[in-house]
Amino acid sequence: MRRPLTLRAYGLLARALSPVWHFGLQRRLGRGKETPDSVQQKLGLAYEARPAGTLVWGHAVGVGESLALAGLFTRLGERRPDLHFLISTTARTSGDALKGRHGQSILPPRCQHQFAPVDTPDAVARFLDHWRPALAVWCEMDLWPALMDATDQRGIPRVLVNARLSVASLAKRRWGRWIYAALLPGFRALFAQNAESVDALVALGAPRERCRVTGTIKTLSPPLPCDADALLRWQTALAGRPVWLAASTHPGEEALALQAHEALRAQHQDALLLIAPRVPTRGAEVLALCPESTLQRSTDPSTLPGADSCVYLADTIGELGLWYRLAPVALVGGSMAEVGGHNPHEPLALGCTVLHGPNVRNFSESYAELSAQGLSRTVTSADELAAAVQAIWQKAQPRTPHRPRDPKIEAMVEQLDALLTP
Repeated sequence: MRRPLTLRAYGLLARALSPVWHFGLQRRLGRGKETPDSVQQKLGLAYEARPAGTLVWGHAVGVGESLALAGLFTRLGERRPDLHFLISTTARTSGDALKGRHGQSILPPRCQHQFAPVDTPDAVARFLDHWRPALAVWCEMDLWPALMDATDQRGIPRVLVNARLSVASLAKRRWGRWIYAALLPGFRALFAQNAESVDALVALGAPRERCRVTGTIKTLSPPLPCDADALLRWQTALAGRPVWLAASTHPGEEALALQAHEALRAQHQDALLLIAPRVPTRGAEVLALCPESTLQRSTDPSTLPGADSCVYLADTIGELGLWYRLAPVALVGGSMAEVGGHNPHEPLALGCTVLHGPNVRNFSESYAELSAQGLSRTVTSADELAAAVQAIWQKAQPRTPHRPRDPKIEAMVEQLDALLTP
């Protein structure tokens, strides 16, 4: 098959810009945003050993997408115990999340993580020559033309999963429509989160007959890990105290949670609110809103809240698994602010009931289904939030992890398996 002119032109431009990539990586290394290992991997100069046998490669950019791929590969690995897996990411935080804190990796069995190569012909060639994947799985829309073009030239089938494109994001991508028109037809299958995303993919050049709606694959994400010793210490310290969590919060949401907590303490004087801001570097800003007795985990990780502390500021990275296990109910942030909401499946996988505001466009289908099943509830004010937390405390139901098996996603896994069958 003749390569599209746009991809050939992009390849020439990418080769010419190789020195820029090298300079940029070295500058990021000097600022602490890369490590020597990540730079070597991104340049294709050093990799872990490739396992023998058939290898499926998946690429993602963000933490949520990386965890979703881990869940997808777990499911595929259950069907095919002969397979090995590789997850590549561009963001350092994604790699850290997969490896976990305290050495608790959440990579599925027979799976490795490496950083994706920079999008230059030489780095891409070294990556593909080393790993030799039998199938390439791209998660969402972090598409790199040189890497995808080289994948096609080697005859490696590729699929797109968890695609989500709104009308607004489609408008932003129209400037690069020529590159999408060259890349999207090369996917053997495109699995989108909703019908709107399918229409957007088709508008950018994807063949409609290869597109399917599966919903989000973030339902497959493995339960967030936590340190077992830390969990035991916290459970012992908090025994008998009513606890709730404001998770992944944004500006304005902490103040609302604190207002709701004041109302709750009128009936539960010993109640504890855990606040885990989405951006931990906002810790000082959030602390200024909190009572004077508030402990801040980033500055004092060893001291646990006593009876005199009613709020605890959990401003660290990678510990949501601990907080979701401690709290029977959580306000999932980004939903009161104009952010669009965050993943409700993370708390539900650990048996934590979900409360959220009205702004959940990023997970609109998930929240609609969960609400219909009684697994989530919308609140619009501090009073409603306090009442909802109080109701869940009063029920005192056993924690039941929610790990659904969606027939549409199971069909997608079957199709991935079929692409690996000669």
